[in-house]
Amino acid sequence: MRIAIVGGGIAGLAAAFELERARAQGAALQYTLFESRSRFGGSLASEIVHGAVLEEGPDSFLTEKPAAAELCRELGLESDLLPSNDAARKTYVVVHNRLVPLPDGLMFLVPTKLAATALTPLFSVATKWRMALELLHPPRLDHPGDESVAALVERHFGAEAVDRLADPLLSGIYGGDAAQLSAAAVLPRLVEMETRFGSLTRGMLAAHHKMQSHAKSHSPAPKSGAPSPRPVFTALRGGMSQLVGALVARLDPASLRLNLPVVAMERVASGWKIDAGGAKDLYDGLIMAVPAWAAAQLLAAVDAALTGDLGAIPYSSSITVNLVYDEARLGRLPLGFGFLVPVSEGRAMLACTFAHRKFLGRTPPGKAVFRAFLGGVHREALLAQSDESLIATVRRELTEILGPRTLPPILEPETARVARWSRAMAQYAVGHRERIERITARVADLPGLRLAGNAYDGIGIPDCIRLGRQAARDLIAPRQSSAESPEALPSSP
Repeated sequence: MRIAIVGGGIAGLAAAFELERARAQGAALQYTLFESRSRFGGSLASEIVHGAVLEEGPDSFLTEKPAAAELCRELGLESDLLPSNDAARKTYVVVHNRLVPLPDGLMFLVPTKLAATALTPLFSVATKWRMALELLHPPRLDHPGDESVAALVERHFGAEAVDRLADPLLSGIYGGDAAQLSAAAVLPRLVEMETRFGSLTRGMLAAHHKMQSHAKSHSPAPKSGAPSPRPVFTALRGGMSQLVGALVARLDPASLRLNLPVVAMERVASGWKIDAGGAKDLYDGLIMAVPAWAAAQLLAAVDAALTGDLGAIPYSSSITVNLVYDEARLGRLPLGFGFLVPVSEGRAMLACTFAHRKFLGRTPPGKAVFRAFLGGVHREALLAQSDESLIATVRRELTEILGPRTLPPILEPETARVARWSRAMAQYAVGHRERIERITARVADLPGLRLAGNAYDGIGIPDCIRLGRQAARDLIAPRQSSAESPEALPSSP
């Protein structure tokens, strides 16, 4: 059996690893991994500069989704898994150039501690009253269909909660707009809670209580002290590129094709004919691990309905700017991991992480790393700006937000790095799940074809790994259903 994998990002690499593992166990198969760029890994890109790990793409993955950590262990990277420094986890929201901490007890978008919500300066008195009265929200018996996250949040907590909470949080995850993102696809647990409880606050409290009760009943009594909770995020000590390097090292070098874009493909009686660099080869199976818009272009001659839905999945672009400073020359930074910036603030930055605090041991002592995130659906034009302009913008906005005593405007960073990711972040817009159902049905009518990546069933690194490995399993053992996947359908980002 011959399988082609188009796209050498984390989903394509995970698929290749699964095929290589099956081959090592005696499966009669060959695979070829095509990547149009000069390196593998997609948006997973790290650089170590004077001992500081600078992440150009994602800096970590969610610990609660096991696929990424499981893969790291299989690759022998367990000792390099680095938990987030959750003892210092505190996030701020920029409101009129002031850093306002997110209130205690906030479970994603749902306030669960009324006292903390009442005391926070993040919301007006009117919004606080609305949040308190949300406890009386009746169950929603009608089912009007999918709606935006903004519509769901505003119905429960008001427009200010959308502006200062939902939009900045989702911008940091998706680079998207809460008014466009699908509540059913992005926040399915909240949609379910509304149907069952009415009040999202009551639903979240009930879920939290159930989770705690389950943990107590299934955990043995600790011998000394309480067990440490799992970290929210997990990274790799050498950067996320360490995962890419470990994967590539486990693959057959003769099966890897860098700098070789696939330019055309067609479905033939014997399988799939792939045209890459003028050479046309036949394959029994095909895993498309490129963005949905790129898959649509390549599959245009195969299935018009499929390519129409693939091409309709929206994407946003992003920019990361890493700045390294001598910590001794900075004023006192606020405690915590960093801050989020609502669109209403009118700034270029969407968020900034104090990277030296989020993951200890990846920055030399005495150095501070600011990792700014720009772009998103509202700021696509920023991609055309020069590195110098973007660095100047981030420096200016950091000084305005943190204050000139903390970051003097004349203080030059010791290191500055800019990375652009054009059309890299899939947007789960209203109607996403229905679109995915149509895509799944069309793919089922095309034997040997599988799709993997962040456009379908989860945008994070664990999701892409899960989908890539499952695509490989499906092709080499079609009778094994997706129920054997190591992760269930992700319930939230």
